[in-house]
Amino acid sequence: MFTGIVEEIGRVESVQQAGESIVMQIAAETVLIDAHLGDSISINGVCLTVTSYTDSAFTVDIMPETFRSTGLRHLGPNSSVNLERAMSANGRFGGHFVSGHVDGVGKITRVENVDNAVYYDIAISRELLIYFVEKGSVSVDGTSLTVFGIGENTLTISLIPHTVEKTVLGNKRVGDLVNIECDMLGKYIMKYLEQRSGSKSEHTASLGSQFFEDHGFK
Repeated sequence: MFTGIVEEIGRVESVQQAGESIVMQIAAETVLIDAHLGDSISINGVCLTVTSYTDSAFTVDIMPETFRSTGLRHLGPNSSVNLERAMSANGRFGGHFVSGHVDGVGKITRVENVDNAVYYDIAISRELLIYFVEKGSVSVDGTSLTVFGIGENTLTISLIPHTVEKTVLGNKRVGDLVNIECDMLGKYIMKYLEQRSGSKSEHTASLGSQFFEDHGFK
């Protein structure tokens, strides 16, 4: 479990790909302070297991399912990545519940500077869009952010200067891909409603104020 508060930006040192599997080595500092074999580290929002490490780098295995469903396959040597250790029980909880299990990949369609903020529109599938509400939470490349707007097929997020500087999102441009994890609470609620109403496609098509009222949400 993670919080979506990025601890540092790491750098990919090497990528060894065989088919749809990858062994990746990442240079880091902060996340290695108390590292152990088998620890979980979020890499651009993807929970991966430390298989070996030194004082300055660690190695992870990326399996075919992760290769196909995340943007990690597009990383190469010298790529920058967001890194976060699994949350500790006695630490501050500054973001939101992030599992590190990416739900899909989005594409940045707009980047706009507005005073001290940077707005990003991210195109995602309609299958994922139903899990979001305005002012709700989203994990973008492992960064906990607030949803400021929802379009027909886009989410809008806003980055403060600190997030621009301390995460890889500050270097993202139109056309770049990002890993998206939906808010965990939203996924549980939608799963419950699916079981109450039938198939996912049926309730997705009819989702609206009347639907929620019919199911006890008034």
